[in-house]
Amino acid sequence: MAVIKVDLNNFATEVLKSDKPVLLDMYADWCGPCMMMAPEIEAYSEETDAVKVCKLNVDDATDLALTYGVMSIPTVLLIENGQEVKRFVGAKEKHQIAEFVGK
Repeated sequence: MAVIKVDLNNFATEVLKSDKPVLLDMYADWCGPCMMMAPEIEAYSEETDAVKVCKLNVDDATDLALTYGVMSIPTVLLIENGQEVKRFVGAKEKHQIAEFVGK
């Protein structure tokens, strides 16, 4: 499954109302660690259909970043049934992302 870019317009539909758990990568285009992790997120998304993988540019959605208390990026959230269940901050490799999700 491909990574889905989300913004204020489709966040509720793609993330909060998803019938699958959502791995949400909160990033910015200028962020070095975010750029390092992007291919890892992409590779993970292509190997699983157990979760929906989404990316949110915090520069385009500062209100959502504030709502979720994002202070550093990359921040990755696991959201189930519209609620955050866990998070990590900082770049990770694909196998670490898979371990985090547990699927």
